[in-house]
Amino acid sequence: MSENKTHFGYQNVDASAKAGMVGQVFDSVAAKYDVMNDFMSFGVHRLWKRFTIDQSGVRAGQSILDIAGGTGDLAAQFSRRVGKAGQVVLADINASMLRTGRDKLLDSGLIGNIVYTQANAEELPFEDESFDCITIAFGLRNVTDKDKALVSMNRVLKPGGRLLILEFSKPVLPLLSKAYDAYSFSALPLMGKLVANDAESYRYLAESIRMHPDQATLENMMGNAGFAKTRYHNLTGGVVALHKGFKV
Repeated sequence: MSENKTHFGYQNVDASAKAGMVGQVFDSVAAKYDVMNDFMSFGVHRLWKRFTIDQSGVRAGQSILDIAGGTGDLAAQFSRRVGKAGQVVLADINASMLRTGRDKLLDSGLIGNIVYTQANAEELPFEDESFDCITIAFGLRNVTDKDKALVSMNRVLKPGGRLLILEFSKPVLPLLSKAYDAYSFSALPLMGKLVANDAESYRYLAESIRMHPDQATLENMMGNAGFAKTRYHNLTGGVVALHKGFKV
């Protein structure tokens, strides 16, 4: 594939067009995003996110960046952990998702230490070495230039800070992989149609998972972007993986 082309699910598209196409998907699903997450994962996404929080090492007074923060599940937990002396930046490229997340967190009473920023992961609008921890949960696979985004994350992370990437990955058991494929390409679009009246967006989400780098490839990409002590944890048999790396 040429450098001017990229994947949008299984389609080959102009790299310059992907962000807009992904934006249309999330404009469509924003209002039902949390409900669909519970349906799609049978609620297990909450355990994956809790594990991510536990692996973050975040302490009171620290500064946290949650990229592709969407409806704010991670930002809410980080807000409580960093306290009044800390700050959480919830960033998302999609205005609809950012608005949904902001409204949800404001309604839950979380104010004061959360900032909302519309931002592209490939060109983060923050000063060098601004954050103690950066997270991106179920967002990296939608980024057009993942290598560029990882370099951008490394730039704004403080020395010794950690990056956590929670993302769908490659199941490690053959039988699980087959069952997961059947579920993804049959059940997910059907759920999308019934719950969100949008089968196509959830078909894209299933395809985007298959096109995302596997565990070892993503770990290598993190190393190439300058991260050290990289490792990953397979969750639910590798259906999801949490990657971790540190800035030296």
